[in-house]
Amino acid sequence: QVQLVESGGGLVQAGGSLRLSCAASGRRTFSVYAMGWFRQAPGKEREFVAAINWSGSSTYYADSVKGRFTISRDNAKNTVYLQMNSLKPEDTAVYYCAVGVHNIRVVITSAEYDYWGQGTQVTVSS
Repeated sequence: QVQLVESGGGLVQAGGSLRLSCAASGRRTFSVYAMGWFRQAPGKEREFVAAINWSGSSTYYADSVKGRFTISRDNAKNTVYLQMNSLKPEDTAVYYCAVGVHNIRVVITSAEYDYWGQGTQVTVSS
């Protein structure tokens, strides 16, 4: 089994920052897998936010967050992070981390991810 636990969400004013963390545990070596962040706002479908390859050398972002969000990972801690700066009200959503145990490269489609966290709420007030 694989468990992913997100933390770091909360309420922040527009223009503020938050740092999300996703800690992975289980019987797999997470340092060799792709990881990513997705989000889902009320009444909307889940959408891709950011992804990182196994080593952290390659990243990819949705256009809506490019230049404001940064994904990173610490393989020694089995943890992936999402630093979110210059937050906007439209960033309000439940944020989910995911791991793709069949991929080492950057992947941006939800179907390529195998395990998901329970989500953490991010609310940005105007």
